[in-house]
Amino acid sequence: MRELVEAFALGLKLIVTGDAEVYEVAGRTLAISCSSIAVGTVLFLPLGSVIYYYGFPGKRLLITLIRTLYSMPTVFVGLLVFVLLSRAGPLGGLGILFTPQAIVIGQVILIAPVMLGLTVSALSAVPSDVRDTATSLGATRLQTMSLVVREARHGVATGILMGFGRAVSEVGIALMVGGNIRGFTRTLTTAMSLETSMGNIEFSMALGLILMTLAFTVSVIAYRLQQR
Repeated sequence: MRELVEAFALGLKLIVTGDAEVYEVAGRTLAISCSSIAVGTVLFLPLGSVIYYYGFPGKRLLITLIRTLYSMPTVFVGLLVFVLLSRAGPLGGLGILFTPQAIVIGQVILIAPVMLGLTVSALSAVPSDVRDTATSLGATRLQTMSLVVREARHGVATGILMGFGRAVSEVGIALMVGGNIRGFTRTLTTAMSLETSMGNIEFSMALGLILMTLAFTVSVIAYRLQQR
């Protein structure tokens, strides 16, 4: 217990004193995760709206499948992206394996079910009167969809935050397709894994404290949005 307390104190000291490597890893993690969320928002908010708004055969089965994939293993996604981006893979010509871009691609795939599912759920929670009234007043499908999205903005924002939390805390993808290269692709989670195996508990604790702070912040914001 004493060793744990000492490691916690030294880790906190690294944060307070502004250790350059700690903040470099944290900044890179935020940059990669925010990029993944930006791409995910552009792709999955419109797609989730289309799934909600239009009826088609197999829609219920598709939504069930999306929700089933909420807990999709990160190592499986990492393996999938690795195969796609390796030299023998269909996208090997891009030459982006073991780069931050590869991690972003993997994280976008990882957060896809979360963002799609929560977007559909948030839009479904909007009273049908809103959609019916807009339609009766002559609104186009695009205008109606935009109105419903605005009404569900807190739920949609919660989905985005949950996607961020899933991306920032994953380790399998960052390790498998990022390579954990120091100063280039090393993230909070992969650095914690490496430093712990090397016995640098204090450094790992500092990274863990930052990661827990990010997770706590996301949870608090998501809770407040849900209350609204």
